[in-house]
Order: sequence, then C-alpha cells, then structure tokens
Amino acid sequence: MNLSPRTKYMWAVELRAILQGAAGSFLFGIPLLYTVEVWAIGSATDSPRLLAVQASTFVVVLLLTQIEGFRRSLSINPIETLLESIEALGIGIFCAAIALLLLRRITLETPLSEALGKLIFEGVPFSLGVTLARSTLERRRSDQRRTLESDSTPPLPTLPALPAAALSLRSTLSSTLADIDATIIGAIVIAFSIAPTEEIAIIASALPTLWLLLIMAASLLISYIIVFASGFTDRRKRAQRGLLLSPFTETLVTYIVVLIASALMLIFFQQLSSNDPWPEWLSNIIVLGLPASVGGAAGRILA
Repeated sequence: MNLSPRTKYMWAVELRAILQGAAGSFLFGIPLLYTVEVWAIGSATDSPRLLAVQASTFVVVLLLTQIEGFRRSLSINPIETLLESIEALGIGIFCAAIALLLLRRITLETPLSEALGKLIFEGVPFSLGVTLARSTLERRRSDQRRTLESDSTPPLPTLPALPAAALSLRSTLSSTLADIDATIIGAIVIAFSIAPTEEIAIIASALPTLWLLLIMAASLLISYIIVFASGFTDRRKRAQRGLLLSPFTETLVTYIVVLIASALMLIFFQQLSSNDPWPEWLSNIIVLGLPASVGGAAGRILA
C-alpha cells in the first residue's frame, strides 16, 4: 500500500508522540514498580475499589492533559482532551503491563483478579508519567533559558587561540564525559532509593537465568527510545558529539556505566558482599540496572 508523504509524516509524528509518552511513563512508573506493598495492595483489592482507582486516575490524567498533554499541540479542545486522556491512560497501562511481565510480577499462573489489581495500581504512575513527559523531559525551555543567560553574560577576556585539532579533541572529550556524568547522576536519582530495598532480591530470585537477558535487552531498548527515538533530543547532533559516535555505541557504553553504578549502589547498601555467589551478583545488578538505565537515559537528554 502506497502512502502519501503527508500521511507518512503524520504517522511519524503520532509514533513519536506515543514514544514520548512511553518514555515519561517508564520514568515515573519504574520506582513504584519496585514496591512490594503495591503488589500486595493490588492483589487484595476488590473490583469496586479497583474501578474507583481507575476512574480517579483517569480524572487526574484528564486534568493534566488540559494543562500540558504529551503532544505538542498548543490548544486542545474538549473532544481532543478526552481522546488524548484515554490514549494516555492506555499507554500507561500498556507500559505497566510490559514492566510487570518483564519482572515476572505477572505470569501465566497469576490469577486474573490479582493480575488486574497489580496492573491498575501500577498503572497510576505510569499513566501520569505519559501526560507529564513533555514538561519533564523537554529540553526546549531549559535551552532557551541557557541562551538568555549566555546573552546577558559579559564577554570574557580573549585567550590565546588553540589549534583546531586541540579544540576539537577537548570538545569531544568534554561531551563524552558530560554524557557519562549525566548517565551516572540520572541512574543514582532513580535507582538510589530502590537499591537498599528487599524488592531487588525478591525479583532477582524469581527470575530464570535466561530471563535476565530479556531484562538487559529491555533496558537497552527503553534507554534507546528515551534518548533517540522519542525526539526529545536531536539525534543528528548527538551523533556528532563525543566519542560515543552512534546511538548503538552510546546506548551500549552507557548501559555498562549503569551496571557499574548499580553494583556500587548495592555494595554501598550492603545488599551484595564478597560471600555472595556470582549468579546472585549478576541477577541483582541486572534487576537494579533496569530503573538505573531509565534514569541514566533521562539524565543524558536533560544534561
């Protein structure tokens, strides 16, 4: 089927908006995902209360959509507000379902009522994150503020000019270090409060060995979506800066940095010791690496 250029462009814009919503969804929803109390509340809540929670979530999403929304439209009429709110709720629940399945908090053996309860409660922050994605992760305002500040700053004294090659190397190293620093800071902001909890060990102990590969792949994919596919940053400009010359290289190298940061956080909180077997080290680090990679990706686009 042949699609017109305009149709292709509209589909591309729609896909980017959905990916932006999903990025915000994971950023807001991941921390609450690692909370055993929420799993228990979701499993024990009856249907009427679940319906009330879902209705309350939709009302909040509707109010947030009127203010911001996850699309770039400047004005939203009531019908568009309603439709976008329904879509935001759907994106949030879908992302929550993926996360719960990924961490095996929902499996094929989970009773339907329990799975539905977990999904609705975990879907609350995921859905709110969809509507708050642009206001949280959009760089436009911060870039404009930095431009205004730089315009008002008096000129510095002129320094001797450096060779072009030296300037290029210094700029490249500076950009690379900035990306790594932003990754570490973002990972700590999101994962530091999760690292000392028992949920990491609970989740890791329930995961088959090969399932860890799936979590690693998901961590890399979510990180790639947040930084490159969502449109929060200019992909071409990122490819021209630093030693991480391609999306694949940047995503892979920063994920390694995230895993190292995750290991250090677990050691810091005495969740891992030299007496623990290496499979336990590996599983715990990879499980904590999921929220840390989300935080690291957010840190890079906000840096």
